[in-house]
Amino acid sequence: MTRVIYEIVEHDGGWAYRVDGVLSETFPSHDAARRTASAGRREQRVPGDTTGISYEGKDGRWHSELSVGRDRPANLLDDDGIAGAARASGAR
Repeated sequence: MTRVIYEIVEHDGGWAYRVDGVLSETFPSHDAARRTASAGRREQRVPGDTTGISYEGKDGRWHSELSVGRDRPANLLDDDGIAGAARASGAR
């Protein structure tokens, strides 16, 4: 199962959350970034509909798949940098 980690980090004079190396917008406080990341995590857990999807792969070819709406990734909120430090050291 895919695991998604929302990390709360200092960013551009404020706070943001980072998912898979991508930063959110900057929030004025740590708490605001944490609340927004938590809301994203809750929404990510909600099952959707099973539907067909099409996407272009890195090779430039189009692919079609069936996306099962109940297959949601596990996610967690890293508010103290532990998961980020573990990734940087190569730990899992």
